[in-house]
This record gives sequence, C-alpha cells and structure tokens, in this order.
Amino acid sequence: MAYQNPYQPYMYQYPYQQPAQQRQDQGLVWVQGEAGAKSYLVAPGATVLLMDSEGSKFYLKTADASGVPLPLRVFEYKELTAKDAPKPVAYVTVEEFEKFKEEMKHEQPTV
Repeated sequence: MAYQNPYQPYMYQYPYQQPAQQRQDQGLVWVQGEAGAKSYLVAPGATVLLMDSEGSKFYLKTADASGVPLPLRVFEYKELTAKDAPKPVAYVTVEEFEKFKEEMKHEQPTV
C-alpha cells in the first residue's frame, strides 16, 4: 500500500476532456452579420473566412502576430451566370501584325 508524503501536496489528475469547438459546416464558419464577425475571436497570426448567415456577404478577419485584430474586410458575393462570362479575346498573329505594319508604312497621309 502506497502512502502519500504528508509534506507534499497531493496532485489530483483530472480526466482528459476535449475542448469545446464552435459548430462548423463543411469548414465554413457562420456568423450573424457584421457584429458577429467583429466579435469572432481569431488566433494570433491567423486569418478566418466568416460567412454571413443573414445576407450575401462574407468577411475576412485577420489578427497580427501579437493577436491584435486588423480591420475587418467585407465582401459581397453573387452568382455568375452564362451572360456574366467574360467575352473571348481576339489575338493577332505575328504575320498579321507585320502585314498591317507594312500597309501602314506605305499608306499616304491625307491632309
């Protein structure tokens, strides 16, 4: 039988408990409006993407290495459709450009 030394305090070992985590859906953090984004805590030197559950906005919140939050960046998003797709760009080949350049050299200026 083991006896405890009366001159040393007894150190009770607590069972391991996992820390509580905030609810995240598929890696997304949801906040309620800009006030929720401003109050969200960010680890020092980290950046977090926060999705607004009240509108079509999202926020990037960053804290510097000492843990001081930087200004909150606010973005709006919208769905892009086929009509929003960028128009194709037309390119000129080197041969076409050289031909055009020669035509311009030989063209007489009109006054």
